[in-house]
Amino acid sequence: MTTEENKAIVSRFFEEVFNKKNLAFLDEYATPDAIDHLVPPNMPPGREGSKQFIAMFLTAFPDLHAHLEDIVAEGDKVVTRTSYHGTHTAPLMGIPATGKAISSHGIDITRLANGKTVEHWGELDLLGLMQQLGVIPTPGQGGV
Repeated sequence: MTTEENKAIVSRFFEEVFNKKNLAFLDEYATPDAIDHLVPPNMPPGREGSKQFIAMFLTAFPDLHAHLEDIVAEGDKVVTRTSYHGTHTAPLMGIPATGKAISSHGIDITRLANGKTVEHWGELDLLGLMQQLGVIPTPGQGGV
């Protein structure tokens, strides 16, 4: 696959999964044994763990929308910088729904082979997310 084809595949992932809430697209997008380094260790390995991890966020933020800010590809890897916006209306990792709107960012590196994801690394601004939800104080709010 060319780098442009790989970029198109990864772009479609964000549109289908986050914006259209189509988790079934992961069956087409990733190999069953794809390694997702972002998924916590308490979730299943492979594509199923990715599905559960993403579903957790889509449940907590049902209006979540992803916007690709940047997409760069070289060889078999695609790097994205993404902004996310949504409203916390259901529990997330034990945090009751707050009704608060959030804005967050992530950077992902996806490795593809034969048009499918085989490995993924990601960094999400979870500290910023927890601060926006009021779980962790922001600097200047007191505390530590």
